[in-house]
Amino acid sequence: MTEYRSDLLRLLDERGYIHQVTDASALDALASKQVVPGYIGFDATAPSLHIGSMVQIMMLRRLQQAGHKPIVLMGGGTTKVGDPSGKDESRKLLDDAAIGANIASIRRVFERFLTFGDGPTDAVMVNNADWLDALEYIPFLRDIGQHFTINRMLAFDSVKLRLDREQPLTFLEFNYMILQAYDFLELSRRSACRLQMGGSDQWGNIVNGIELSRRVDGTEVFGLTTPLITNADGSKMGKTAAGAVWLNDDALPAYDYWQYWRNVDDRDVGRFLRLFTDLPLDEIARLEALEGAEINQAKIVLANEATALCRGKDAADLAAETARKTFEEGASGEALPMFAASGSIGIVDALIGLGFCASKGEARRLIAGGGARVDGAKVVDEAFTIAIGANPVRVSAGKKNHGLLTPA
Repeated sequence: MTEYRSDLLRLLDERGYIHQVTDASALDALASKQVVPGYIGFDATAPSLHIGSMVQIMMLRRLQQAGHKPIVLMGGGTTKVGDPSGKDESRKLLDDAAIGANIASIRRVFERFLTFGDGPTDAVMVNNADWLDALEYIPFLRDIGQHFTINRMLAFDSVKLRLDREQPLTFLEFNYMILQAYDFLELSRRSACRLQMGGSDQWGNIVNGIELSRRVDGTEVFGLTTPLITNADGSKMGKTAAGAVWLNDDALPAYDYWQYWRNVDDRDVGRFLRLFTDLPLDEIARLEALEGAEINQAKIVLANEATALCRGKDAADLAAETARKTFEEGASGEALPMFAASGSIGIVDALIGLGFCASKGEARRLIAGGGARVDGAKVVDEAFTIAIGANPVRVSAGKKNHGLLTPA
C-alpha cells in the first residue's frame, strides 16, 4: 500500500477502493489541509439503483467519514442522452416527469448512507439538468466542443465497443462524454468541487473533465477510480439468476437483499466486508481468517452489516432471524419472498413466480436435478400441483432460496 498523509486517501486505500488517481500526491496534499468536495454521477434510468452502484455510494460515504463533502450528482440532464459506456444498444429515453420521479425515489437510499445538510461536510444532491437544460447549442459547441477531438472520442472504449460490433451509436449518445466533462467544470465553478470518483470504466470520462477544467478555467481538479468489482468467480457483481439486486425497499424485499450478501463466495468475504461495511479492519481480519464452516459466521456478519446500512437495523435483524428460523428450525419466516396464488399452482409456475427461475425450462431443469422442495419435501414431477390453503406453503430452490406461496 502507498503511504498517504490524508485520512481520505489512507481510508480509501486501506479498504481497497483505489485503482487509479490522476495526481495522488497533489490530491493527498490538498485533502490534508482542506475540505475537498467530491462527486460521483448517477443517471436516473430507474426508480432504484442496484447493488452495482454500492461501491460508488460507499465511496461517497468514505469521503464524508474522512471529513470531506460528498456531492451526489443526479443525471437529470444526461439521463435524457444515455451513457454508452458498457452498453450494446441505445437506452430507452425517459421524459422529465419519469426522470424526476426516479430521482426522488433514488434519494431515499442516499439518505441512509450520507448526512445531508448545509454544513461544510454535509452531503448535497444536485441535478445536472439545472445547467444542461439551459445550454444554447451553438455557444456550447463553440465554447466547449472545441476542446474535444473526434479522433480521441473515437478511441474511447465505450465508442469502440459499439462500432466494433456494428451496433448503432447515435449522435445523441456520442455527446455524452462532452456533457459529463462539462458537469465537472460546472461543479468546480458552482461548488468548488475538486474530485470526481467513479468506476474504472469512467476513467476516460473523468480525465476529459479534468482537462476541460484546466483548459477553460485553469483549475486543478482530480480523478479517482475504483477497480472493477467482480465476484471471485469472475462474474459481474450484483447479477443473480433472479435479476438485479435493487437497493430500494419497494424494489426488493430486505430478506432477499440480506440473502445476496449471505450467499457470497467464501473468497469474497474479507474484500466485501472492507468495501461494504463500516466494521474496523482488525475485526474484518479476524473474520476473513475463519475457515471451513466457520466462514458462514463471517458471511452472516457481512449480511447483517450491509443490510443495516441500506435498509436499517430492524430490517437486517428481521432478515437474520427469518434465515435462522428457516434454515435452523425449518419454520416459515415472515420476511421470505412471497407469491400470491389462487386455489392451486404448478411447481414450475411457483418457482418462476417467486423469482427463483427465469423460465419454464430453467424450472424444469431445477426439478429434474432434485433442487425443488415444497414444505421440505423434494418434488421430482414437473407437473406437481401445490394446493394453496389458509396457511402459506414454503417452496425451496436449492439449499439457500426459500419463499412462501400465499392465498390470493
